[in-house]
Amino acid sequence: MVDGGTARSFGPRDGLFLAALLAAILLVYRPAWSGGFLWDDAAHLTRGDLRSWQGLWRIWFDPGATQQHYPLVHSAFWLQQRLWGNDPTGYHLVTVLLHFGAALLVALNLRKLAVPGAYLAAAIFALHPVHVESVAWITELKNTLSAVFYLGAALAWLHFEERRQLRTWLLALLLFALALCSKTVTATLPAALLLVHWWRRGRPSWRRDVVPLLPFFALGAVAGLFTIWVERRLVGAEGAAFDLSAAQRGLIAGRAAWFYLGKLVWPADLVFIYPRWNVDALALSQYLYPAAAVAAVGGLWARRKRFPGALAAALFFLGTLFPALGFFDVYPFLFSFVADHFQYLASIGIIALAASGIASMPRRRAGQGVSLAVLAILAALTWKQSHLYADAETLYRATIRGNPACWMAYNNLAGLLISRDAADEAEGLARTALKLKPGYPEAHNNLALALARRGQSDEAIVHYRQAIELSPGYAEARNNLGFALAARGDLDEAIFQYRKALESEPGRAGIHYNLAMALVARGQVLPAVSHLRRAVEMQPDFLEAHNNLGILLARSGRLDEAIEQFRQALEIAPGSPEVRKNLDVALGGRRRADDPR
Repeated sequence: MVDGGTARSFGPRDGLFLAALLAAILLVYRPAWSGGFLWDDAAHLTRGDLRSWQGLWRIWFDPGATQQHYPLVHSAFWLQQRLWGNDPTGYHLVTVLLHFGAALLVALNLRKLAVPGAYLAAAIFALHPVHVESVAWITELKNTLSAVFYLGAALAWLHFEERRQLRTWLLALLLFALALCSKTVTATLPAALLLVHWWRRGRPSWRRDVVPLLPFFALGAVAGLFTIWVERRLVGAEGAAFDLSAAQRGLIAGRAAWFYLGKLVWPADLVFIYPRWNVDALALSQYLYPAAAVAAVGGLWARRKRFPGALAAALFFLGTLFPALGFFDVYPFLFSFVADHFQYLASIGIIALAASGIASMPRRRAGQGVSLAVLAILAALTWKQSHLYADAETLYRATIRGNPACWMAYNNLAGLLISRDAADEAEGLARTALKLKPGYPEAHNNLALALARRGQSDEAIVHYRQAIELSPGYAEARNNLGFALAARGDLDEAIFQYRKALESEPGRAGIHYNLAMALVARGQVLPAVSHLRRAVEMQPDFLEAHNNLGILLARSGRLDEAIEQFRQALEIAPGSPEVRKNLDVALGGRRRADDPR
């Protein structure tokens, strides 16, 4: 386990280690394999209107088509949607395997750099509980996928430095571009490569070391600026919650740096959403964090000749964290200024330093004992943390225990319980969310849903309207309001609300279906057929849409088309007596039409 600090060829022992590491990763993440989709997973998974080849084109060239414009990540989701649909197990296994790939590349890079304890560092990275959020949360495919390309680009660059071959340089640039297409935090790679060069050889040469990296810096800068624009204009990282002064951002950065280091060294009390700090630029005590960070880096700089590795590790850690330290607005800052998944790549610097220290212990047996103890503890903690991601309810309840002021967790748990007909508890949770965050449109919507389940439709409509007033583009609230209005016979406004919802989210099959049903009730069959066709195009397994489309087509005398819809519905639900009856009636009608006698 405590491998030496010289690069060597791959042998049987290496293969045995990697097999053991893969087995360990699969074991500690086993509790999350059967986990369902969490929080914004549904928004990241490929929508019905993007599942075609044209949708794949939009994923790459329409920045507003997906939750975040990381086209390679969404292309991976697009492919997985075709492979296993909405079964979360496949998505989980892909992320786990990518995490193993990232750990393998950590080992290969550190071996290439002749860092002692390369395999130990890879194992710590693979088994550290702070990375559970990145591996067990399907949305964070962007972390594991981007890490593989980031570390692959770094390894290609190290090979380029040896032989200076154009093809190796192009490979590194290509892998870097793929990393940026997965997550733009990887834009820090060229700076990290210069840092590695300084650590190995001293001051970089402009012509030999800096010039070949200039295209990397340019590509990273363009991607970073584009992501800043997307986060603000399309994702929603703007408004009062992001109105922070330069002093406040400096305070956040200093505190966040120590927070992340602390969670790496002592991974206790990990929470899905951490409390959002109250940052007060007038509180002198809060300046201790950035002051201590500056002092620590200054101290390492002063001792750089004696401990260059420690300085390099610290600078890599801080530099790779830099995009998430508070200087740039990202949407998760709405909930908290820190998150475990933000330090997925940055942790490698500190982990490599720690592993190197353990591997360099004078007594080999002592180093092996410490290594095994560290890995055993980390594996146990990761196994425990993985259980929290086994299902959404477990995760949200754990988040509330760890962060009782997390309004998002109360609201999301309310939405989950509504789907399980636990309206009483859901109502209380939604009201708690509104107490913690007044003016929270999603909580008004969930409160309305809970009230509607309890038969309080008038009060529910009031809260739907409040949600829409707070967020006019909130399609879900407009859809729910339309459904409530249609139920009491107010079809004209219901149709209006459905149409407004589709202006915001034209790819929602359920809204097309609800609009179609309201149009049928108003006697507008032709537009209803059009919207039902859109619904089944976007969601091919939409049983009710196929069945009702078949009914409308049959009534219009288009029996062949109706029969096709009923048959598709039976493929979805072979035992449905209603669909079987509708198909038999349509087949009988066609036989009578074919035989006028």
